[in-house]
Amino acid sequence: MTTIRPATPDDVATVKRIAVDCGMFEPDEVGFFDEMMAGSFDGSMPDHHWVVAEVDEVVVAAAYVAPEPFADRMWNLYFIAVDPARHGRGVGGTLLDHVEHDLRERGGDEARVLIVETSSTEQYARTRDFYRAHGFDEEARIREFYGPDDDKIVFWKSLLR
Repeated sequence: MTTIRPATPDDVATVKRIAVDCGMFEPDEVGFFDEMMAGSFDGSMPDHHWVVAEVDEVVVAAAYVAPEPFADRMWNLYFIAVDPARHGRGVGGTLLDHVEHDLRERGGDEARVLIVETSSTEQYARTRDFYRAHGFDEEARIREFYGPDDDKIVFWKSLLR
């Protein structure tokens, strides 16, 4: 059974490892997670939420969601990753459902839309299929955002339905 809980400082190393194992970042690129996660732990970034998914008390996935600055009640799922050994077992969907439920519980006065951004490369084809399968619409494409032949694709979902 998958359990979702707020991340703690003890989870930082595991979240970084999952990000590397998924091929999202290189080992020398994940240092920024320390500062990003610390802001949600120490209260300096109260609307920035890190959650982890555990299976048998082992962290196997993580997600990070925060309000989009300068937008009206729009939230961005900046990070979601599942340990590759757990891909295809529903952990990511359970984690995403939890994030969406939490935002909907805030009500329409605080949360109206959830967006998520990903790459257009073949490496992220399953990721794009995952978002579509969970009711997200492909809303925008910014050509060559991440580099040559690597567009940013933005997915959109209403939290009011």
